[in-house]
Amino acid sequence: MSFADLVTADIRLVILKALAEDQGYSANESILQEILGLFGHTVTRDRVRTELGWLEEQGLVTVGDTAGIKVARITGRGIDVSTGAARVDGIKRPRPRA
Repeated sequence: MSFADLVTADIRLVILKALAEDQGYSANESILQEILGLFGHTVTRDRVRTELGWLEEQGLVTVGDTAGIKVARITGRGIDVSTGAARVDGIKRPRPRA
């Protein structure tokens, strides 16, 4: 696996974990971009949209559009992946909690 693949897998996990931890299980692309920055991933909004599209194709999130801003909501399967209960190639597996 290349460095770029490792980074992409981690970005996808961070997005899922952020959505799973939100009270409404959702967030807009701007918030997700800021959260990714907190975890060391300086990405463009276009990159966030690309990853949301990929996660939606996998059935892990649903993505809507509100006034031109993408809003993602995690699915039950997405929560399972974010906790490590299920696995999807292309997404980093979370470490067990101590």
